[in-house]
Amino acid sequence: MAITAAAAHPALARDILVADQTQFKAAVKAAKAGDSILLADGEWRDFQAVLSGEGRTDKPITLTAQTKGKVVLTGQSNLRLSGRHLVVSGLIFRDGFSPTSEVISFRRDSRSFAQDSRITEVVIDGYSKTDRRAEDMWVALYGTGNRVDHSHFEGKTNAGVTLAVIRRAGQPLDNRHRIDHNYFGPRPPLGSNGGETIRIGTSEESLSASNTIVERNIFDRTSGEVEIVSVKSGGNILRENLVLSSQGAFVLRHGNGNRVERNIFFGNNVPDSGGVRIINRDQTVRDNYFEGLAGKDLKSAISVMNGVPNSVINRYHQVSGAVIEHNSIVGSARITFAAGADAERSAPPIDSRFSHNLIAGANGSDPFRVDGDIAGIALAGNVEAKVAKPLLTSGVEQRDVALVRAPNGLLYPTDPTLANVGAPRDLVPVKREEAGVSWYRSAAAEAAFGAGRTIPLTAAASLAEAVTTSRPGDTLALASGAYDVLAPIAIRHRLTIAGQKGANPILRLATGGLARVEAGGGLKLERVEIDARAARTDAVLVAIGADVAPNYSIAMHGVTVRGPGAKARIDGITMAPGTFADAIDITGSRFTDLAGAVVLGTAEQTPKGWYPVERLTIADSHFTRVGMVADLLRKGSDESTFGPWFAMTESQVTDSGADDASLRLSGVQHTAITGNDFTRSAPVTLIHSVGTPDTRITKNRFIATPEPRIEELAYKGPVRAKLSDNIVEARP
Repeated sequence: MAITAAAAHPALARDILVADQTQFKAAVKAAKAGDSILLADGEWRDFQAVLSGEGRTDKPITLTAQTKGKVVLTGQSNLRLSGRHLVVSGLIFRDGFSPTSEVISFRRDSRSFAQDSRITEVVIDGYSKTDRRAEDMWVALYGTGNRVDHSHFEGKTNAGVTLAVIRRAGQPLDNRHRIDHNYFGPRPPLGSNGGETIRIGTSEESLSASNTIVERNIFDRTSGEVEIVSVKSGGNILRENLVLSSQGAFVLRHGNGNRVERNIFFGNNVPDSGGVRIINRDQTVRDNYFEGLAGKDLKSAISVMNGVPNSVINRYHQVSGAVIEHNSIVGSARITFAAGADAERSAPPIDSRFSHNLIAGANGSDPFRVDGDIAGIALAGNVEAKVAKPLLTSGVEQRDVALVRAPNGLLYPTDPTLANVGAPRDLVPVKREEAGVSWYRSAAAEAAFGAGRTIPLTAAASLAEAVTTSRPGDTLALASGAYDVLAPIAIRHRLTIAGQKGANPILRLATGGLARVEAGGGLKLERVEIDARAARTDAVLVAIGADVAPNYSIAMHGVTVRGPGAKARIDGITMAPGTFADAIDITGSRFTDLAGAVVLGTAEQTPKGWYPVERLTIADSHFTRVGMVADLLRKGSDESTFGPWFAMTESQVTDSGADDASLRLSGVQHTAITGNDFTRSAPVTLIHSVGTPDTRITKNRFIATPEPRIEELAYKGPVRAKLSDNIVEARP
């Protein structure tokens, strides 16, 4: 153990450099107020660190890196704090995941909490469990008076909140934590509830005040679920944060007397990008700026919800005493009042005020929507850029509104008489250099399809060997001829297999299986023919393995697949439970004689709302004698997710269908089936079970095929099904 010369005098603070876990434990045991424990530069693998001690306000006990950014905790590592006046800084968690339910915890055990302690300049990057269903929290704030600041959190792909304030009976509830100047980087959709970036409390203790402050943070593409910040306690302040291109909203889910003020939201027209959702009593939303938000309904720029009469604590309490004032909502799709009104949520907002807000809808449209009674919302002094047929006229003045971008990057009206309407002029967006750490930027994203080398192959080459020696982003360019695939090939990075221009390569499958996508993998097939006619046992063309980290992509462009028909069941793309695709894209492709489903996404059978793919797109493709074009399942009734999204356009389905459906979509939130021909096939079946599904089936021909079936399964919301301009013909 290395100790600086200051240790020669016992009254002086010490810098204690430790090189291994044994030395670290000894240093913690000996640490006094003012001491600093320095982890030696390098990798600390499987390090379950515990920092306990009693520092003082002016002399905290510090755990830091010998050199900031050069100490990396990997493998199965975590950190627990207990005591008072502790500071941790300069560490990176990467390349692994916590062996417990928390990466950094402000408690050692259920009785030993940290108070008046701080995590600063700490990085957690992609430190996610490989099964997205395995839940953990990256930072768990217990105790009182703690602070998390100037830290970097990015790339959480498994279930669980990125940063949570934990409040339980018998533990301190008046938390007074501060969460400030952090960079919350991209968090992709989880595909289930439990993907919040910040959560303050839970419903059980929500009627007491946490008094936590969340300020001057950046939320950059934090799209885990519909609640970016979930407030489930009272007395909290969300102030001066910057939200960029993020799906979801700040949600005042439970608890009363919270304030959301001076925040800036730039949605950049990202689907489902929202602002603030208001529930419960005495919530204040003021002086905020919302621009380019595309979300609707519960994800609107401003959403004031209906409540449940005499609601139990974990449902929706009636909105009462809400103050929504001096906000600018520009270029945004929706402001929704009485949102979510249905047979259960029948208690309208009361004693509330919406005043002096500036509204300019996207593309000159009127963003206001009213789903129920809004007599309890007093509207006064609001100004809306003129629309042809305004929904609200009392308390919302229609004006010609010219907007100009000010030096702070925000749009304000040029008319001086509107100076007291909308967001204040002194808002200052958080700069990137203010939030997070100055010495860390995340590694480059995984190489995109086609970003690497192009490697030409002849039919004499081994495709399996070429895949093994390829690198992320490479393209294997195949010449004409037959390529025999004796067993499914493991794909461990993003890879394109494509026919050379003008070539006709044929991939002959001995077993019916082409590829197995494993951890880190993604596959794009382009201009190739896949011949699976020799298969005699059930198989899958492209199987997604159970160990695949979430958020991969699969694409088939200009692909022809020939199966064995009834001789064996061949499925096209199947997804193991616990995996999640950002996108599956099938364009300009042909599938013939596959007894299974071309896309099979039914493995997630739990009622918690898991689903296997965010966006499934099919365009200009042909399906002949296939079991199903797609079988996609999202169970449960929780409304915390965005998808799945399904689109099918300009495609032909002939002599197809199994289990009484040629296409089956259950729990899908966004469906667009347009311009397709279904001939002598089983019907399209849709099951609405959650959220407010937007279903559009238009301009299709159903030839000797039944009309689409739409079922409601334990569903309470409005069915937004548009079936129009379809042609139904009895004979081919």
